[in-house]
Amino acid sequence: MRLSPAASLLALSMALLPIPALAALAVAANDGKQLQPGESQTPTPDTVSVLDLGAYPPKVLGHVQVPASMIGSPNAVAVDANEKFAIVSASQKFDPADPTHPAADDKVSVIDLADPANPKVLQTVPSGPLASGLAMNKAQNLVLVAAKGDGSIYVFRLAGKKLTPAGKVNLGEGAQPVDVTFAPDGRKAYVVVQGVSKIMELTVSGSKVTLSGEMVSGRTPYGAVFSRDGAFLFTTNLAGAPEGEDRTGTIGILDVKARKLVASVPVGRVPEHATLSPDGKHLAVVLANGAANNKSDPNYDKVVGILKVYAVGAGKLDLVAQADTCHWAQGAAWSHDGRVLLQQCAAEHQIQLYRFDGRALVPDKAAALSFESRPGSLATGKTR
Repeated sequence: MRLSPAASLLALSMALLPIPALAALAVAANDGKQLQPGESQTPTPDTVSVLDLGAYPPKVLGHVQVPASMIGSPNAVAVDANEKFAIVSASQKFDPADPTHPAADDKVSVIDLADPANPKVLQTVPSGPLASGLAMNKAQNLVLVAAKGDGSIYVFRLAGKKLTPAGKVNLGEGAQPVDVTFAPDGRKAYVVVQGVSKIMELTVSGSKVTLSGEMVSGRTPYGAVFSRDGAFLFTTNLAGAPEGEDRTGTIGILDVKARKLVASVPVGRVPEHATLSPDGKHLAVVLANGAANNKSDPNYDKVVGILKVYAVGAGKLDLVAQADTCHWAQGAAWSHDGRVLLQQCAAEHQIQLYRFDGRALVPDKAAALSFESRPGSLATGKTR
């Protein structure tokens, strides 16, 4: 079929148009119930925000109200690999009878990202009390949720963006699990068991999940992320290495095959979160650093958080760059190209941005994103 001159011109002009960038999203969970002295005592809505990382600076595309919490692991958001949906947990809920002390919650929600400017809550289901860190396997058919309140891992089958309860794994008295992550092959998962300072191994077969071993990574572990090859598990330890008197926060490096701690890397005060770059070459570590939570604190202007980036080697980490950040630092996430880090700042109600060129972290204060509620957890489809 021969095109008319007008049709031929239209086809040529369309061919010359720039190809739009592929979608690159981040999902942030925001907590509106952490009321602080000297600030408004009226709660704001818990929300999930969808961020566009496809161009610089990133921007907020849309929000939706949904149960969310910043108390607990910053790994309380999981995003599917194609960034079409997200799963969010909420460890707390507002208590009208005691507004400054939120009550335990157990909610897990599925958020549809098909239209990122208009995210939709597809489902909210109960799990266990103080539902905190969660993980979705690579096959995207199984979700695990750490419930600190009853010492269990809750298991959900996932199909068609819908969660179906599939049992739970009781980790024992005093366990207090705060995070969980799958090994890349999905056949194992590892639980950060804060109450007894252990990392517990789970064996996964279909939707059957059983306890199969344990390791020690450090005192008061808080979060975990795998190396891209699955050989090493990096854990944040709030109270330091498992031995000795030093309580400086560490990153523990575990050889999961040998079930052995191969290194304890001192990183600083209160390592709140650790997240691996998409290419696996760098680990970003968020340090709350003892900074104040609100401006009424006399030390507010004296101490801020720190963001550090380490080069990842075989069982080792080497510091590459660091930058001062903010107050009440929470989660972090990498852009898809690994050239930008997003850092959640709960006291400032912001996500701050830092450019990374492989050698230095440079803050871009003008690009900071502001939120009504406090940003508390953050992920992309490449986070874990």
